[in-house]
Amino acid sequence: MDTQTKREREKQLVSQMIALYCKKHHGGKRLCPQCAALDRYARQRSDRCPFMETKTFCSNCKVHCYRPEMRESIRAVMVFSGPRMIFHHPLENKKETRRLEKTR
Repeated sequence: MDTQTKREREKQLVSQMIALYCKKHHGGKRLCPQCAALDRYARQRSDRCPFMETKTFCSNCKVHCYRPEMRESIRAVMVFSGPRMIFHHPLENKKETRRLEKTR
């Protein structure tokens, strides 16, 4: 998979996870301002990631490019949304699981 496709997939997956988190925690059909800011920030970080070709996922990266407060926010999103993605986005979850298995 080329780097740009990988980058776009990651951004889509993170956006889906943030949307799920926001819907369940903040109750709106659209992202609240805080979650929208986190989504923009996560997409920006992904766009600027110099390790996209070789990285598996951000938590294994040696360089943590997220600001501490955003890092805590994205961690809360991942902990909540990760296990629920299989029910809300089963195909995306299956693709991501396969990709992660290949990198292990």
